[in-house]
Amino acid sequence: MSADIRLDQLLEHPAIWRGRSAARTEALPTGFGSLDECLPGRGWPRAGLVEILVDRPGCGELTLLMPALAALTQQSAPGWGRWCAFVAPPFEPFAPALAAHGVALEKLFIVRTSEPLWAFEQSLRSGACDAVLGWMQRLRTRDVRRLQLATERGRALGVAFRTRRAAREPSPAVLRLVLDPAECGARITFLKSRGGRRGSIDISWNTAELFGSR
Repeated sequence: MSADIRLDQLLEHPAIWRGRSAARTEALPTGFGSLDECLPGRGWPRAGLVEILVDRPGCGELTLLMPALAALTQQSAPGWGRWCAFVAPPFEPFAPALAAHGVALEKLFIVRTSEPLWAFEQSLRSGACDAVLGWMQRLRTRDVRRLQLATERGRALGVAFRTRRAAREPSPAVLRLVLDPAECGARITFLKSRGGRRGSIDISWNTAELFGSR
């Protein structure tokens, strides 16, 4: 095998970042065409950590993930059909609304714990989850790095919901977005996207109440 071929194979590894010519990564469509066009691989990373920064919980961050969660929980092909976990959600998820979005409730579990970071990391590393969503109050850079490594180990999509203040902090996550609510949807600003677009886009959705009780 020539050195050029070995180098090409190395550069295709998803852990290697080459700017806008980033290595191809397996992706899960977001369900929003305009968003897919902005993301490397045209979707959420199949294995990687995404940070979504919001001013306050409940401003549309869960709606953004609904198409992907529906697709994951309905999969039955080999290598799919694992669990999807919510770690420390700030409100009680409203089951009828989740089901109305196509989420298979029998594939979903919710973790309530005094150690959400530990539960988040273990769920990602376990290999039992396709996706793990965690609402994190505070994360250090080394915590984010551990979560990113855990997504690779467990081959899972990890989504950390954080406050907008975290935008000032460095992060090894593969994708960082700021989500601002809009009249009929949301504005998404890309803070970090390995090989993807920068700037902002607007997406729209039908308003749905995904949290039933505080």
